[in-house]
Amino acid sequence: MCLIFAAVLLAQDWKTATTLNGVDLTGLTPAQQAQALKLLRMRSCPCGCEMKLAECRTEDPGCSFSKGIAGIITSSLKSGKSVDDTIAAVEASPISHPRSEKILDDPVTIRTEGEPVRGPADARITIVEFSDFQCPYCAMAVQKVAAVMKAYPTQIKLIFKQFPLDQHSQAALAAQAALAAHQQGKFWQLHDLMFANRTHLSRQEILTLAGGLGMDMVRFTRDMDSPETKKAVERDEAEGDQAGVGGTPTFFIDGQRYNGSLEMEAIRPILDAELKKPVKK
Repeated sequence: MCLIFAAVLLAQDWKTATTLNGVDLTGLTPAQQAQALKLLRMRSCPCGCEMKLAECRTEDPGCSFSKGIAGIITSSLKSGKSVDDTIAAVEASPISHPRSEKILDDPVTIRTEGEPVRGPADARITIVEFSDFQCPYCAMAVQKVAAVMKAYPTQIKLIFKQFPLDQHSQAALAAQAALAAHQQGKFWQLHDLMFANRTHLSRQEILTLAGGLGMDMVRFTRDMDSPETKKAVERDEAEGDQAGVGGTPTFFIDGQRYNGSLEMEAIRPILDAELKKPVKK
């Protein structure tokens, strides 16, 4: 609980921080700095992460959208423009309005045999998630996916695929640990624990979390470090690349990449439309 509480406190720093990753406030007066930070805390990032700009700079320093808009805000204020003119400059930038995509892409084939699954085997809809245990967006998606599963308890099954990103130093090890836990029927338990502690996923922390689940730890450690498990993670990554996964989390609804929000009001019409399709024989 202490680790979870600390993570929550860390996640709130963007609301009060006076410096943000990749945001250059030099040359601004104290009043302009306050205006810039206020705008960054109030405006949403257009990348689709559903976070405010300041939060995105804290959680995902590599995001080009939040970094670009922060640059527009600071440059505009530094040149002496008003807050209203600065907002207008942000709105006028193409980066504020990324190219819209289809909600569902054309279907692709994704291997699912033997992968971790939640939901009934005969569910009408199969959702495949490519995810990274250190990704802040993936952690945010956990509760939203759970809400979708709860709303469709007999109609949806969720299949989890590994897609550790290179910029997350422990993500590959966490993916191997998840598959090792799957060998002992404990995938989802470790899945929940690792996402709850995603900022503390050292090897020792992963072993501690796994040990608390009552697994055979000799077998778990052997499976986690085995060449076969590493190859299984690499296979998931390769399949994700082939399916067009560019980041995490990425979801496929019956083989169709979903480009919308996980909020219930956004995804429900898509799922209901899928349920109305004729059953394939």
